[in-house]
Amino acid sequence: MKPTNEKLAADILSAGKKEFLEKGFQKASMRSIASSLAVTTGAIYRYYTDKEAIFEALVEEPAKELADRYRASQQKFAEMSLKEQLEGLPDVADHEYVWMVDYVYDHFDAFKLIACCSTGTRYEHYLDALIEIEVNASHLLMEKMQREGLNVLPLDDDMVHILASALFNGLFETVRHDTPKEKAVAYVDTLRTFYSAGWFKILGIQ
Repeated sequence: MKPTNEKLAADILSAGKKEFLEKGFQKASMRSIASSLAVTTGAIYRYYTDKEAIFEALVEEPAKELADRYRASQQKFAEMSLKEQLEGLPDVADHEYVWMVDYVYDHFDAFKLIACCSTGTRYEHYLDALIEIEVNASHLLMEKMQREGLNVLPLDDDMVHILASALFNGLFETVRHDTPKEKAVAYVDTLRTFYSAGWFKILGIQ
């Protein structure tokens, strides 16, 4: 059975977060985390098997929640009729951006770790997973429009991926640069307008 010193467990996470934010995952060390707490590395190993376990404890829950909610919203959208999708697309886009920015900023440190400090962990490619959800949703919509006989500009996989990457990298730039939430909301709203207008043009949506 693991020890249950809740204060030490919380202190380890706090010290680990500080270490990762300052040095990145690869340069962080269990010895340095232990030193900052004036405990032995053995004391930390009673709670966490290695530094990746500490990193995972800091980011796993919010990372999973964001990806799961975004995937679910895209699946719900895909289940609509094409008429409902095209008529509701602007409102759906607005809603997605609003809750995503709110959620990221409510868990800012976790997403800062993912965006800036995760090289060497399984979260190194987390952004790619979000991009892939967007890519798949875009393909599904374009394929549905084509089946209905609507004229859609042909886009290859690379182009769709580039567009989706621009969206999510733009969102996470606000995290990388510690942009205050008020400004981030305004920036992402402008990005949404720009991104949506481009897709509406490509898809022929008035």
